[in-house]
Amino acid sequence: MKSENIRIAQNRFYSRKWGVFNHFLYVIQNDPKYPNSYGKHTDWDTLVREFDTETLAKNLHEMGAGYYIITVMQGTKYMIAPNATFDKIAGTKPGEACSTRDLIEDLYQSLSKYDIDLFLYFTGDGPYKNPEAGEKFGFIEPRDVGVTKPFVEKWASVLEEYAVRYGDKIKGWWIDGCYKDRFKYTDEWLALYDKACKKGNPNALVALNGGLREGEMFEGYVHEDFRCGEQNEFNLIPEQRFYGDAQAHILAPLGSGESAIGCWATFGAKKDGKALAEYVKKVHNAGGVVSIEIGVYRDGKFDEAQIEALKIVGKELGTKR
Repeated sequence: MKSENIRIAQNRFYSRKWGVFNHFLYVIQNDPKYPNSYGKHTDWDTLVREFDTETLAKNLHEMGAGYYIITVMQGTKYMIAPNATFDKIAGTKPGEACSTRDLIEDLYQSLSKYDIDLFLYFTGDGPYKNPEAGEKFGFIEPRDVGVTKPFVEKWASVLEEYAVRYGDKIKGWWIDGCYKDRFKYTDEWLALYDKACKKGNPNALVALNGGLREGEMFEGYVHEDFRCGEQNEFNLIPEQRFYGDAQAHILAPLGSGESAIGCWATFGAKKDGKALAEYVKKVHNAGGVVSIEIGVYRDGKFDEAQIEALKIVGKELGTKR
């Protein structure tokens, strides 16, 4: 059974109804073939410094989003804030992999002006796409051989540095790639990530993604605080608010294009604002929360079509300021 404080945190999350999720990655915002980059390519540190947190927070506020989730990293060595633990293990210098700008702190400062909660995305497979960094952590392709305890301990130490630095500024963590089948994760090893997150904020909500199963509210970790709920479409309606002790939650992409990570991080709206709002209402009435993944440009601005769709969601759900 969850503690009273975790229940309070779950209630806060549920009361927010819906939020926005962004993939901010070297392979998308820094690749000229994707519109998110404005056709530009720079070093990672320069890219992170271009992100305008004030404009992003204002747009989220005007939409009515109750929380915001952003990728700290995904697959590569590039991370959106300094991390001495990562640099020590990987042998990298500040700015080479972990940006010198603390984008997470800047996001918190901008979002908190509008009472928008900040969640972070992390992964369970580390910097596997960068052979040098991946080898030093102990996990590279072929990933199907599975993780090892030494890898999990090293990678959890990177997560812990972030969690401790930000404390209760971070309300929750959505951790991808925690696959029990493909990566051979166990609940015992996943508990190391949960423990790392809660060392910074004992009341942080943690979800560990066991994979995408369309039409299912799939459990990733036996003690998770909310379900990852990864879907490709906005179709699934939860059957109840809690699955075990985990808050029902859906994450799905709104964009209609293709990117380096498939249908994620793209622009356009495959579902119009009215239809999306109706879906979010149904999920919330059933006891769930919806994270709507949209594209973001390298400077933190959003696609106008997606802004307009989400403003309708905010208006219809009564969350638009």
